[in-house]
Amino acid sequence: MSSMPPTAIYTSTRSDFETTRFILPDLISDCHYPLRLNPDCYPVSRASEQWLLDGARLAEPRVTKFMGLHAGELTAACYPDADAFHLRVCSDYLNWLFNMDDWLDEFDADGTWGMRECCISAFRDPINSQTEKLAGKMCKSYFSRFMQTGGPGCTERFIHTMDLFFIAAAKQAEDRATGHVPDLESYITMRRDTSGCKPCFALIEYAALIDLPDKVMSHPVIMAMEEATNDLVTWSNDIFSYNVEQSRHDTHNMVVVLMREQGLNLQGAVDYIDRMCKGSIQRFEDNRDILPSWGEQLDKQVAIYIEGLQNWMVGSLHWSFDTTRYFGKNGHIIKQDRIIELLPKRPL
Repeated sequence: MSSMPPTAIYTSTRSDFETTRFILPDLISDCHYPLRLNPDCYPVSRASEQWLLDGARLAEPRVTKFMGLHAGELTAACYPDADAFHLRVCSDYLNWLFNMDDWLDEFDADGTWGMRECCISAFRDPINSQTEKLAGKMCKSYFSRFMQTGGPGCTERFIHTMDLFFIAAAKQAEDRATGHVPDLESYITMRRDTSGCKPCFALIEYAALIDLPDKVMSHPVIMAMEEATNDLVTWSNDIFSYNVEQSRHDTHNMVVVLMREQGLNLQGAVDYIDRMCKGSIQRFEDNRDILPSWGEQLDKQVAIYIEGLQNWMVGSLHWSFDTTRYFGKNGHIIKQDRIIELLPKRPL
């Protein structure tokens, strides 16, 4: 290798060392399921937003941020066939969940365990449980309505998976406090619970007025389809939320995990996740091909449930560009050109 002449002066620019932008993968083109919107979307969404604003007592700038969330539109795409009553419960839950997610980002592990105790007891007995926590009061509000029609199986699944959510959120809080970034395998396991997807899948049954038996819900093919759905929704969300999260030094994100573990640059990590997302859609379809039969009546209900999982995949992808949570007001432009300009990091 020839040595450089001593007179050469090399001046670096920022772009030599740091990426200032990355290209989003075209995840929507990979997800060919039909996108439908519940006809009650807008009146229910607006009523649910008002419920959350009243219940959470948000103040600016959180009110403006919340009004850009459009969780009602996500709900309407994920539960397009629900009647207005059931859609409203699902919408209240999702508005509550996104706010809970933001609150927990500021909690330590002890605070998260306290929130878990409050919310789980509200789910166990929404009528009689006592709490001063606003989050707990909102749980009582939507879950007392859930229990009017929710079957015993899906009620239990909802509570169990919400418990998993809080347990994983407490682990995330510990990692945040110690600056620990988990390895990919541990991260994937934890992220399947911090995503909050699992309780949303129980709401598919609730919204459709079905209650699938344990022999169906514990079947490996159904569990594999749920996991594939959770992975697509969650891993794509890590790509979409990366920019906002990196600006606030948050490391609970698959992009960060992959860059650390595999030594990838930013675009390399994003492209790696893109391939994983394609793989999760393929896993979903491969398992659909080997779905067993449980008899005509149950098979109809299983088909409704599987369609609900599809709705979650396609609905969440499109909604990610409609909400201001990830791309501000530029979502519709970014949906087309897929170019993300990195936000500056906040001072620590």
